[in-house]
Amino acid sequence: MNAISRLRAATFNSMRVRLTLWYTGVLALILIIFAVSLYFYLARATRQRTDDALLDTANSFASSFNSELGDESHTGNDAAKEAAQGFRFRDQQIIVFDSQRRVVLTSNPGGFPEGNEWFTLPAAKAPLDELTNSASRTGTSYKTFFTGHRAIRAVAILMPASRESYTLLIATPLQNQEQTLESAREAFSVAIPLALLIAGLGGYFLARKSLAPVVTMGEQAARIGASNLNERIPVPENNSELGRLARIFNDLLARLDESFAQQRRFMADASHELRTPVAVVCGESEVALSQPLREETEYRESLTIVNDEGQRLTRMVEDLFTLARADAGEYPLVVADFYLDESVNECVRSVRSLAVQKDLEILYEAPVKEIAFRGDEPLVRRMVLNLLHNAIKYTPKGGQVRVSVKERQRHCEVVVSDTGPGIPAAAQPHVFDRFFRVDKARSRDESLNGSGAGLGLSIAKWVAELHGGSIALAQSDSTGATFVISLPQQG
Repeated sequence: MNAISRLRAATFNSMRVRLTLWYTGVLALILIIFAVSLYFYLARATRQRTDDALLDTANSFASSFNSELGDESHTGNDAAKEAAQGFRFRDQQIIVFDSQRRVVLTSNPGGFPEGNEWFTLPAAKAPLDELTNSASRTGTSYKTFFTGHRAIRAVAILMPASRESYTLLIATPLQNQEQTLESAREAFSVAIPLALLIAGLGGYFLARKSLAPVVTMGEQAARIGASNLNERIPVPENNSELGRLARIFNDLLARLDESFAQQRRFMADASHELRTPVAVVCGESEVALSQPLREETEYRESLTIVNDEGQRLTRMVEDLFTLARADAGEYPLVVADFYLDESVNECVRSVRSLAVQKDLEILYEAPVKEIAFRGDEPLVRRMVLNLLHNAIKYTPKGGQVRVSVKERQRHCEVVVSDTGPGIPAAAQPHVFDRFFRVDKARSRDESLNGSGAGLGLSIAKWVAELHGGSIALAQSDSTGATFVISLPQQG
Protein backbone atom coordinates (compact mmCIF):
# COMPACT_ATOMS: atom_id res chain seq x y z
CA MET A 1 0.00 0.00 0.00
CA ASN A 2 2.85 2.38 0.82
CA ALA A 3 4.50 1.60 -2.51
CA ILE A 4 1.26 2.43 -4.34
CA SER A 5 0.93 5.69 -2.41
CA ARG A 6 4.52 6.64 -3.22
CA LEU A 7 3.99 5.79 -6.89
CA ARG A 8 0.79 7.83 -6.98
CA ALA A 9 2.50 10.78 -5.26
CA ALA A 10 5.46 10.59 -7.64
CA THR A 11 3.09 10.48 -10.61
CA PHE A 12 1.13 13.56 -9.58
CA ASN A 13 4.31 15.38 -8.53
CA SER A 14 5.62 15.00 -12.07
CA MET A 15 5.76 18.32 -13.89
CA ARG A 16 4.59 16.65 -17.09
CA VAL A 17 1.47 15.30 -15.40
CA ARG A 18 0.75 18.61 -13.66
CA LEU A 19 1.16 20.55 -16.91
CA THR A 20 -1.13 18.08 -18.68
CA LEU A 21 -3.76 18.34 -15.94
CA TRP A 22 -3.59 22.13 -15.97
CA TYR A 23 -3.81 22.22 -19.76
CA THR A 24 -6.71 19.75 -19.83
CA GLY A 25 -8.51 21.55 -17.01
CA VAL A 26 -8.26 24.93 -18.72
CA LEU A 27 -9.37 23.41 -22.02
CA ALA A 28 -12.29 21.67 -20.27
CA LEU A 29 -13.39 24.96 -18.76
CA ILE A 30 -13.18 26.69 -22.13
CA LEU A 31 -15.08 23.90 -23.89
CA ILE A 32 -17.80 23.81 -21.25
CA ILE A 33 -18.27 27.57 -21.42
CA PHE A 34 -18.33 27.39 -25.20
CA ALA A 35 -20.81 24.46 -25.22
CA VAL A 36 -23.14 26.11 -22.71
CA SER A 37 -23.05 29.41 -24.59
CA LEU A 38 -23.64 27.68 -27.91
CA TYR A 39 -26.45 25.59 -26.45
CA PHE A 40 -28.28 28.63 -25.07
CA TYR A 41 -27.73 30.49 -28.32
CA LEU A 42 -29.13 27.51 -30.27
CA ALA A 43 -32.12 27.23 -27.93
CA ARG A 44 -32.81 30.97 -28.22
CA ALA A 45 -32.46 30.93 -32.01
CA THR A 46 -34.75 27.90 -32.29
CA ARG A 47 -37.34 29.51 -30.05
CA GLN A 48 -37.12 32.73 -32.05
CA ARG A 49 -37.63 30.90 -35.36
CA THR A 50 -40.64 29.10 -33.88
CA ASP A 51 -42.13 32.38 -32.65
CA ASP A 52 -41.52 34.04 -36.02
CA ALA A 53 -43.19 31.15 -37.87
CA LEU A 54 -46.21 31.26 -35.52
CA LEU A 55 -46.55 35.03 -35.90
CA ASP A 56 -46.29 34.81 -39.70
CA THR A 57 -49.08 32.22 -39.74
CA ALA A 58 -51.19 34.31 -37.36
CA ASN A 59 -50.76 37.47 -39.45
CA SER A 60 -51.58 35.60 -42.67
CA PHE A 61 -54.67 34.08 -41.11
CA ALA A 62 -55.77 37.45 -39.75
CA SER A 63 -55.36 38.98 -43.21
CA SER A 64 -57.50 36.23 -44.79
CA PHE A 65 -60.02 36.58 -41.98
CA ASN A 66 -60.37 40.30 -42.64
CA SER A 67 -60.79 39.63 -46.37
CA GLU A 68 -63.56 37.15 -45.76
CA LEU A 69 -65.30 39.61 -43.47
CA GLY A 70 -65.49 41.95 -46.44
CA ASP A 71 -68.17 39.72 -47.87
CA GLU A 72 -71.37 40.96 -46.20
CA SER A 73 -72.93 37.51 -46.44
CA HIS A 74 -70.26 36.05 -44.13
CA THR A 75 -70.50 36.21 -40.38
CA GLY A 76 -67.45 36.16 -38.19
CA ASN A 77 -67.74 32.41 -37.78
CA ASP A 78 -68.09 31.89 -41.52
CA ALA A 79 -65.11 34.14 -42.19
CA ALA A 80 -62.97 32.15 -39.75
CA LYS A 81 -63.96 28.86 -41.39
CA GLU A 82 -63.30 30.17 -44.87
CA ALA A 83 -59.93 31.60 -43.85
CA ALA A 84 -58.92 28.29 -42.26
CA GLN A 85 -59.39 26.49 -45.58
CA GLY A 86 -56.10 27.89 -46.82
CA PHE A 87 -54.07 26.94 -43.73
CA ARG A 88 -53.48 23.24 -43.37
CA PHE A 89 -50.15 22.81 -41.55
CA ARG A 90 -49.15 19.48 -40.10
CA ASP A 91 -47.28 20.99 -37.15
CA GLN A 92 -49.49 24.03 -36.48
CA GLN A 93 -52.96 24.20 -35.01
CA ILE A 94 -55.37 27.11 -35.49
CA ILE A 95 -57.87 27.94 -32.72
CA VAL A 96 -60.29 30.89 -32.88
CA PHE A 97 -62.14 32.16 -29.80
CA ASP A 98 -64.99 34.59 -29.78
CA SER A 99 -65.34 37.39 -27.27
CA GLN A 100 -66.94 34.96 -24.79
CA ARG A 101 -63.92 32.66 -25.00
CA ARG A 102 -65.92 30.03 -26.84
CA VAL A 103 -64.15 27.98 -29.50
CA VAL A 104 -65.28 29.12 -32.94
CA LEU A 105 -62.82 27.14 -34.97
CA THR A 106 -60.14 24.56 -34.36
CA SER A 107 -58.04 22.73 -36.91
CA ASN A 108 -56.92 19.17 -36.45
CA PRO A 109 -53.36 18.86 -37.79
CA GLY A 110 -52.28 16.04 -35.46
CA GLY A 111 -48.92 15.61 -33.82
CA PHE A 112 -49.85 17.28 -30.53
CA PRO A 113 -48.76 15.32 -27.44
CA GLU A 114 -52.13 15.30 -25.69
CA GLY A 115 -54.36 15.35 -28.78
CA ASN A 116 -55.83 18.29 -30.61
CA GLU A 117 -58.02 19.23 -27.64
CA TRP A 118 -55.02 19.84 -25.41
CA PHE A 119 -56.20 23.41 -24.72
CA THR A 120 -59.27 22.01 -22.90
CA LEU A 121 -57.18 20.15 -20.33
CA PRO A 122 -57.27 21.49 -16.75
CA ALA A 123 -53.50 22.14 -16.85
CA ALA A 124 -53.95 24.44 -19.87
CA LYS A 125 -56.79 26.55 -18.44
CA ALA A 126 -54.73 29.03 -16.40
CA PRO A 127 -52.02 29.57 -19.08
CA LEU A 128 -54.71 29.92 -21.74
CA ASP A 129 -56.55 32.57 -19.76
CA GLU A 130 -53.29 34.43 -19.19
CA LEU A 131 -52.41 34.25 -22.89
CA THR A 132 -55.80 35.49 -24.16
CA ASN A 133 -55.98 38.25 -21.53
CA SER A 134 -52.53 39.45 -22.50
CA ALA A 135 -53.47 39.38 -26.20
CA SER A 136 -56.57 41.43 -25.43
CA ARG A 137 -54.39 44.10 -23.79
CA THR A 138 -51.34 44.14 -26.05
CA GLY A 139 -52.68 42.68 -29.29
CA THR A 140 -50.01 39.91 -29.44
CA SER A 141 -48.79 37.50 -26.77
CA TYR A 142 -46.70 34.31 -26.55
CA LYS A 143 -46.98 31.43 -24.10
CA THR A 144 -45.52 27.96 -23.60
CA PHE A 145 -47.91 25.24 -22.41
CA PHE A 146 -46.66 22.13 -20.65
CA THR A 147 -48.85 19.07 -21.03
CA GLY A 148 -47.32 16.02 -19.46
CA HIS A 149 -43.66 15.77 -20.49
CA ARG A 150 -44.11 17.81 -23.69
CA ALA A 151 -44.30 21.51 -24.43
CA ILE A 152 -46.48 23.50 -26.82
CA ARG A 153 -45.65 27.02 -27.98
CA ALA A 154 -48.53 29.32 -28.89
CA VAL A 155 -49.08 32.89 -30.05
CA ALA A 156 -52.38 34.74 -29.63
CA ILE A 157 -53.42 37.87 -31.51
CA LEU A 158 -56.59 39.94 -31.31
CA MET A 159 -58.74 40.06 -34.49
CA PRO A 160 -61.32 42.85 -34.12
CA ALA A 161 -64.46 42.52 -36.25
CA SER A 162 -67.40 44.87 -36.88
CA ARG A 163 -69.77 43.21 -34.47
CA GLU A 164 -67.37 41.45 -32.02
CA SER A 165 -63.71 40.69 -31.50
CA TYR A 166 -62.07 37.33 -32.01
CA THR A 167 -58.87 35.91 -30.56
CA LEU A 168 -56.67 33.83 -32.82
CA LEU A 169 -54.32 31.26 -31.29
CA ILE A 170 -51.68 29.49 -33.38
CA ALA A 171 -49.94 26.61 -31.57
CA THR A 172 -47.18 24.18 -32.46
CA PRO A 173 -45.59 21.35 -30.46
CA LEU A 174 -41.95 21.86 -29.48
CA GLN A 175 -41.07 18.21 -29.96
CA ASN A 176 -38.83 18.84 -32.97
CA GLN A 177 -37.04 21.70 -31.23
CA GLU A 178 -36.55 19.59 -28.12
CA GLN A 179 -35.15 16.77 -30.22
CA THR A 180 -32.75 19.22 -31.88
CA LEU A 181 -31.57 20.50 -28.51
CA GLU A 182 -31.32 16.97 -27.16
CA SER A 183 -29.18 16.02 -30.15
CA ALA A 184 -26.97 19.02 -29.42
CA ARG A 185 -26.64 17.93 -25.78
CA GLU A 186 -25.73 14.40 -26.83
CA ALA A 187 -23.19 15.75 -29.33
CA PHE A 188 -21.61 17.92 -26.64
CA SER A 189 -21.56 15.06 -24.12
CA VAL A 190 -19.60 12.94 -26.61
CA ALA A 191 -17.48 15.61 -28.31
CA ILE A 192 -16.22 17.36 -25.15
CA PRO A 193 -14.85 14.24 -23.37
CA LEU A 194 -13.37 13.00 -26.64
CA ALA A 195 -11.73 16.37 -27.27
CA LEU A 196 -10.39 16.44 -23.70
CA LEU A 197 -9.01 12.91 -24.08
CA ILE A 198 -7.26 13.76 -27.34
CA ALA A 199 -6.03 17.09 -25.96
CA GLY A 200 -4.82 15.43 -22.75
CA LEU A 201 -2.85 12.77 -24.62
CA GLY A 202 -1.47 15.37 -27.02
CA GLY A 203 -0.65 17.72 -24.16
CA TYR A 204 1.16 14.98 -22.27
CA PHE A 205 3.12 14.06 -25.39
CA LEU A 206 4.05 17.69 -26.00
CA ALA A 207 4.92 18.25 -22.33
CA ARG A 208 7.04 15.13 -22.31
CA LYS A 209 8.81 16.19 -25.50
CA SER A 210 9.25 19.76 -24.32
CA LEU A 211 10.56 18.73 -20.90
CA ALA A 212 12.86 16.02 -22.22
CA PRO A 213 15.80 18.46 -22.18
CA VAL A 214 14.96 19.29 -18.56
CA VAL A 215 15.07 15.57 -17.68
CA THR A 216 18.44 15.28 -19.42
CA MET A 217 19.69 18.35 -17.60
CA GLY A 218 18.46 16.95 -14.28
CA GLU A 219 20.14 13.59 -14.84
CA GLN A 220 23.40 15.30 -15.75
CA ALA A 221 23.13 17.63 -12.74
CA ALA A 222 22.55 14.61 -10.46
CA ARG A 223 25.82 13.08 -11.69
CA ILE A 224 27.85 16.21 -10.95
CA GLY A 225 29.54 16.29 -7.56
CA ALA A 226 32.53 17.84 -5.86
CA SER A 227 34.88 15.51 -7.74
CA ASN A 228 33.64 16.38 -11.26
CA LEU A 229 32.58 20.02 -11.10
CA ASN A 230 34.36 20.57 -14.39
CA GLU A 231 31.51 18.80 -16.22
CA ARG A 232 28.66 20.90 -17.60
CA ILE A 233 24.96 20.52 -18.34
CA PRO A 234 24.15 20.15 -22.07
CA VAL A 235 22.58 23.28 -23.52
CA PRO A 236 19.43 22.47 -25.57
CA GLU A 237 19.31 23.74 -29.12
CA ASN A 238 16.56 25.99 -30.47
CA ASN A 239 15.14 26.61 -27.01
CA SER A 240 15.96 29.99 -25.57
CA GLU A 241 14.30 29.49 -22.15
CA LEU A 242 15.81 26.09 -21.38
CA GLY A 243 19.06 27.13 -23.03
CA ARG A 244 19.24 30.17 -20.76
CA LEU A 245 18.48 27.96 -17.74
CA ALA A 246 21.24 25.55 -18.76
CA ARG A 247 23.69 28.43 -19.20
CA ILE A 248 22.78 29.79 -15.78
CA PHE A 249 23.42 26.35 -14.23
CA ASN A 250 26.70 26.08 -16.10
CA ASP A 251 27.75 29.51 -14.87
CA LEU A 252 26.85 28.42 -11.35
CA LEU A 253 28.90 25.25 -11.76
CA ALA A 254 31.80 27.31 -13.07
CA ARG A 255 31.65 29.56 -10.02
CA LEU A 256 31.42 26.54 -7.71
CA ASP A 257 34.31 24.90 -9.52
CA GLU A 258 36.38 28.05 -9.13
CA SER A 259 35.36 28.34 -5.48
CA PHE A 260 36.29 24.71 -4.79
CA ALA A 261 39.55 25.12 -6.67
CA GLN A 262 40.32 28.27 -4.70
CA GLN A 263 39.47 26.47 -1.49
CA ARG A 264 41.75 23.59 -2.42
CA ARG A 265 44.53 26.02 -3.28
CA PHE A 266 43.87 27.85 -0.05
CA MET A 267 44.14 24.65 1.98
CA ALA A 268 47.27 23.54 0.12
CA ASP A 269 48.94 26.94 0.49
CA ALA A 270 47.90 27.20 4.15
CA SER A 271 49.29 23.74 4.82
CA HIS A 272 52.51 24.66 3.03
CA GLU A 273 52.88 27.97 4.90
CA LEU A 274 52.11 26.40 8.27
CA ARG A 275 54.42 23.48 7.66
CA THR A 276 57.55 25.66 7.44
CA PRO A 277 57.33 27.38 10.87
CA VAL A 278 56.16 24.14 12.49
CA ALA A 279 59.15 22.34 11.01
CA VAL A 280 61.45 25.11 12.25
CA VAL A 281 59.98 24.92 15.77
CA CYS A 282 60.28 21.12 15.86
CA GLY A 283 63.83 21.21 14.42
CA GLU A 284 65.09 23.82 16.88
CA SER A 285 63.50 22.06 19.83
CA GLU A 286 65.03 18.73 18.79
CA VAL A 287 68.45 20.34 18.41
CA ALA A 288 68.12 22.01 21.81
CA LEU A 289 67.13 18.71 23.43
CA SER A 290 69.59 16.53 21.55
CA GLN A 291 72.33 17.05 24.18
CA PRO A 292 71.85 16.89 27.93
CA LEU A 293 73.85 20.07 28.59
CA ARG A 294 74.23 23.10 26.34
CA GLU A 295 75.44 26.63 26.72
CA GLU A 296 72.93 29.26 27.83
CA THR A 297 73.51 31.25 24.65
CA GLU A 298 72.62 28.21 22.54
CA TYR A 299 69.39 27.71 24.47
CA ARG A 300 68.54 31.39 24.06
CA GLU A 301 69.23 31.19 20.35
CA SER A 302 66.91 28.22 19.95
CA LEU A 303 64.19 29.80 22.08
CA THR A 304 64.46 33.04 20.09
CA ILE A 305 63.94 31.12 16.86
CA VAL A 306 61.02 29.17 18.37
CA ASN A 307 59.48 32.43 19.66
CA ASP A 308 59.81 34.14 16.27
CA GLU A 309 58.22 31.23 14.47
CA GLY A 310 55.51 31.02 17.12
CA GLN A 311 54.65 34.68 16.60
CA ARG A 312 54.64 34.12 12.86
CA LEU A 313 52.27 31.18 13.34
CA THR A 314 50.05 33.28 15.58
CA ARG A 315 49.80 36.09 13.03
CA MET A 316 49.15 33.64 10.20
CA VAL A 317 46.41 31.85 12.15
CA GLU A 318 44.82 35.20 13.04
CA ASP A 319 44.86 36.21 9.38
CA LEU A 320 43.36 32.89 8.36
CA PHE A 321 40.71 33.20 11.03
CA THR A 322 39.89 36.74 9.87
CA LEU A 323 39.49 35.60 6.27
CA ALA A 324 37.42 32.58 7.31
CA ARG A 325 35.03 34.80 9.28
CA ALA A 326 34.95 37.24 6.40
CA ASP A 327 33.97 34.47 3.97
CA ALA A 328 31.22 33.34 6.34
CA GLY A 329 29.99 36.92 6.82
CA GLU A 330 30.45 36.65 10.57
CA TYR A 331 33.08 39.34 11.14
CA PRO A 332 31.64 41.98 13.51
CA LEU A 333 31.89 45.41 11.92
CA VAL A 334 32.24 48.13 14.58
CA VAL A 335 31.22 51.36 12.86
CA ALA A 336 32.26 54.69 14.33
CA ASP A 337 33.03 58.25 13.21
CA PHE A 338 36.70 59.20 12.87
CA TYR A 339 39.04 61.28 10.76
CA LEU A 340 40.54 59.23 7.96
CA ASP A 341 43.58 61.44 7.47
CA GLU A 342 44.52 61.20 11.17
CA SER A 343 44.19 57.42 11.12
CA VAL A 344 46.40 57.13 8.02
CA ASN A 345 48.95 59.53 9.59
CA GLU A 346 49.13 57.32 12.69
CA CYS A 347 49.78 54.29 10.47
CA VAL A 348 52.64 56.16 8.77
CA ARG A 349 54.17 57.09 12.13
CA SER A 350 53.94 53.48 13.35
CA VAL A 351 56.03 52.16 10.43
CA ARG A 352 58.68 54.91 10.38
CA SER A 353 61.01 52.80 12.53
CA LEU A 354 60.74 49.95 10.01
CA ALA A 355 61.54 52.36 7.18
CA VAL A 356 64.55 53.67 9.07
CA GLN A 357 65.85 50.11 9.54
CA LYS A 358 65.88 49.68 5.75
CA ASP A 359 67.19 53.19 5.15
CA LEU A 360 63.96 54.23 3.40
CA GLU A 361 62.32 57.61 3.25
CA ILE A 362 58.60 57.66 3.99
CA LEU A 363 56.60 60.74 3.02
CA TYR A 364 53.05 61.59 4.01
CA GLU A 365 50.96 64.15 2.10
CA ALA A 366 48.12 65.40 4.26
CA PRO A 367 44.85 66.68 2.74
CA VAL A 368 43.92 70.35 2.74
CA LYS A 369 41.24 69.77 5.35
CA GLU A 370 40.31 67.00 7.71
CA ILE A 371 38.35 64.11 6.17
CA ALA A 372 35.52 62.77 8.33
CA PHE A 373 34.77 59.12 7.73
CA ARG A 374 32.40 56.54 9.19
CA GLY A 375 33.59 52.96 9.38
CA ASP A 376 35.53 50.38 11.36
CA GLU A 377 38.72 52.28 12.26
CA PRO A 378 40.81 49.26 13.38
CA LEU A 379 40.05 47.49 10.08
CA VAL A 380 40.86 50.61 8.05
CA ARG A 381 44.17 50.98 9.93
CA ARG A 382 44.93 47.32 9.28
CA MET A 383 44.25 47.78 5.56
CA VAL A 384 46.58 50.79 5.32
CA LEU A 385 49.28 49.06 7.42
CA ASN A 386 49.19 46.01 5.14
CA LEU A 387 49.85 48.23 2.13
CA LEU A 388 52.65 50.07 3.98
CA HIS A 389 54.30 46.82 5.08
CA ASN A 390 54.08 45.53 1.52
CA ALA A 391 55.64 48.75 0.15
CA ILE A 392 58.49 48.76 2.70
CA LYS A 393 59.17 45.06 2.16
CA TYR A 394 59.71 45.34 -1.59
CA THR A 395 61.41 48.76 -1.73
CA PRO A 396 65.22 48.50 -1.91
CA LYS A 397 67.58 50.36 0.42
CA GLY A 398 67.60 54.10 -0.16
CA GLY A 399 64.17 54.04 -1.77
CA GLN A 400 61.06 56.04 -0.97
CA VAL A 401 57.49 55.28 0.10
CA ARG A 402 54.84 57.97 -0.42
CA VAL A 403 51.40 58.10 1.21
CA SER A 404 48.65 60.60 0.46
CA VAL A 405 45.00 61.08 1.38
CA LYS A 406 42.71 62.93 -1.03
CA GLU A 407 39.05 63.89 -0.90
CA ARG A 408 37.07 63.53 -4.10
CA GLN A 409 33.46 64.42 -4.90
CA ARG A 410 31.70 61.60 -3.04
CA HIS A 411 34.61 59.45 -1.98
CA CYS A 412 38.10 59.64 -0.58
CA GLU A 413 41.33 58.01 -1.73
CA VAL A 414 44.36 56.67 0.08
CA VAL A 415 47.34 56.31 -2.26
CA VAL A 416 50.41 54.24 -1.31
CA SER A 417 53.32 54.17 -3.78
CA ASP A 418 56.89 52.95 -3.62
CA THR A 419 60.06 53.01 -5.71
CA GLY A 420 60.54 49.26 -5.75
CA PRO A 421 61.03 47.05 -8.79
CA GLY A 422 57.29 46.87 -9.44
CA ILE A 423 55.15 43.81 -10.01
CA PRO A 424 55.58 41.77 -13.20
CA ALA A 425 52.71 42.01 -15.68
CA ALA A 426 51.97 38.27 -15.39
CA ALA A 427 51.61 38.56 -11.61
CA GLN A 428 49.51 41.74 -11.48
CA PRO A 429 46.08 40.01 -11.86
CA HIS A 430 46.90 37.79 -8.85
CA VAL A 431 48.31 40.27 -6.35
CA PHE A 432 45.11 40.16 -4.27
CA ASP A 433 44.88 36.35 -4.30
CA ARG A 434 45.44 34.59 -1.03
CA PHE A 435 48.92 33.17 -0.39
CA PHE A 436 50.20 34.82 -3.56
CA ARG A 437 53.73 36.20 -3.46
CA VAL A 438 55.55 37.66 -6.42
CA ASP A 439 58.85 36.15 -5.34
CA LYS A 440 58.28 33.05 -3.25
CA ALA A 441 62.00 32.49 -2.94
CA ARG A 442 62.40 35.87 -1.16
CA SER A 443 63.38 35.45 2.49
CA ARG A 444 60.78 36.44 5.04
CA ASP A 445 61.32 39.78 6.72
CA GLU A 446 59.92 39.34 10.21
CA SER A 447 60.84 42.88 11.17
CA LEU A 448 57.87 44.02 9.17
CA ASN A 449 55.49 42.37 11.59
CA GLY A 450 53.76 40.53 8.77
CA SER A 451 53.05 36.90 8.27
CA GLY A 452 54.86 36.77 4.95
CA ALA A 453 52.26 34.30 3.73
CA GLY A 454 50.68 36.48 1.03
CA LEU A 455 47.53 37.35 2.98
CA GLY A 456 48.08 41.07 3.53
CA LEU A 457 46.67 42.32 0.23
CA SER A 458 43.78 39.83 0.40
CA ILE A 459 42.79 41.23 3.79
CA ALA A 460 43.19 44.79 2.51
CA LYS A 461 40.87 44.07 -0.41
CA TRP A 462 38.29 42.51 1.90
CA VAL A 463 38.35 45.54 4.23
CA ALA A 464 37.89 47.94 1.31
CA GLU A 465 34.93 45.97 -0.08
CA LEU A 466 33.44 45.63 3.40
CA HIS A 467 33.23 49.44 3.52
CA GLY A 468 31.70 49.61 0.04
CA GLY A 469 34.96 50.67 -1.60
CA SER A 470 37.71 49.10 -3.65
CA ILE A 471 41.47 48.73 -3.86
CA ALA A 472 43.40 48.56 -7.09
CA LEU A 473 46.93 48.38 -8.42
CA ALA A 474 46.92 51.68 -10.29
CA GLN A 475 50.47 51.58 -11.66
CA SER A 476 53.35 49.11 -11.67
CA ASP A 477 56.56 49.31 -13.65
CA SER A 478 60.30 49.52 -13.10
CA THR A 479 59.89 52.81 -11.22
CA GLY A 480 57.65 51.28 -8.56
CA ALA A 481 54.08 50.34 -7.72
CA THR A 482 51.07 52.42 -6.70
CA PHE A 483 48.01 51.10 -4.84
CA VAL A 484 44.86 53.21 -4.58
CA ILE A 485 42.17 52.67 -1.93
CA SER A 486 38.82 54.25 -2.81
CA LEU A 487 36.26 54.55 0.00
CA PRO A 488 32.80 56.11 -0.28
CA GLN A 489 32.00 58.88 2.18
CA GLN A 490 28.97 58.29 4.36
CA GLY A 491 26.19 60.87 4.58
